[in-house]
Amino acid sequence: MAKPFKNLVDKMSVESLAKAEAIKKELVQDISLRQLRSAVQLTQESLAKKLGVGQAAISKIESQSDMYISTLRRSLEGMGYTLKIIAKSATGEVTIGQFKDVAEPRRKKIAAR
Repeated sequence: MAKPFKNLVDKMSVESLAKAEAIKKELVQDISLRQLRSAVQLTQESLAKKLGVGQAAISKIESQSDMYISTLRRSLEGMGYTLKIIAKSATGEVTIGQFKDVAEPRRKKIAAR
């Protein structure tokens, strides 16, 4: 007979719980577009419809390792996310904001259709 996962978690030590949480955070921070789309329960077809493209375009985007920032932004927005570009160094982090307005004229054209 299957046992509830909660029973196992309740028996874990504080150290084990902390280690599991650290692993979870690391895994969540490294996710593909395909995994993210799946996590928000969208099919390629439904995302394609939201973005006004064909399903094949979504498949292509999900398999690319290099793409335009505007393509990434549109894909994420279609899934309910926003894109924030952060540059990290040993001394800290800075947000790169020069890409904010690039997609605005395209959004206005799409909204006008």
